Amino acid sequence: MVAPGAHGLRRAGPGEDFWQYRPATHGDTARSIDWRRSARSDSQFVRDREVQTAQAVALWVSRGQGMTYSGARDRPDKNARAQLLALALGMVLLRGGERVGLLGQPARSGRMQAERLAEGLIGAVPAQGDDDSPSPEALRPNQRLVILSDFLADPAWLEALLARAAGLGVRGVLMQVLDPDEENFPYSGAVLFRSLSGAIRHDSRDAAGLREAYLARLAERRDWLRAQAESAGWHFGHHTTDHAPAVALSWLYRMLEG
Repeated sequence: MVAPGAHGLRRAGPGEDFWQYRPATHGDTARSIDWRRSARSDSQFVRDREVQTAQAVALWVSRGQGMTYSGARDRPDKNARAQLLALALGMVLLRGGERVGLLGQPARSGRMQAERLAEGLIGAVPAQGDDDSPSPEALRPNQRLVILSDFLADPAWLEALLARAAGLGVRGVLMQVLDPDEENFPYSGAVLFRSLSGAIRHDSRDAAGLREAYLARLAERRDWLRAQAESAGWHFGHHTTDHAPAVALSWLYRMLEG
């Protein structure tokens, strides 16, 4: 279940959630005193609440041609699933009063912003290559960023992005979206492997013999992504297109709260 709402800033101020008790000081009115708590000691205490504010959340979905892959007709391609997750997350955040936008565009609140997000996601021009990357220059101080990609191409760009993010106080989430065939490598016999752009080709006479090495490389890539995320104070998760999107959506929202 996803329960949208404003995010606390972990300091005293206007808000609905209890933050802490503190000793009453000069200037506190009798109305601000928590008399029940004060009755348990010789001092008077004030019940502080946690200041809350809408946070700016930026969404980025890879437009690489590799994201258009689907291993079966009854499954969505990775791009369609990533767009669905981004739009659903944006709508949940907007419903909770947050400001949301695609990376590089203004983050806004309100019902009309959901339409802008949908138009921006659907109208995104595909990249010429199999993968692409967000521009570090598009980051804004103290925003939250959600990146959805398959991360199968060279991910070296991530280090520069996270370094700039750290300097700007940007925290966020990386989510790897894969097709089940990319997750499990169910191939055997003679198979011609070709990237969606056609830039990479590999003709194998024994695809099953590649499975162990492929899965090891995938695990290595995933461990690297997780380590990069954790070192920057970010979160990393992965999702396959044969699983329910609601589970991934709930996880994304929880990570943004953390």
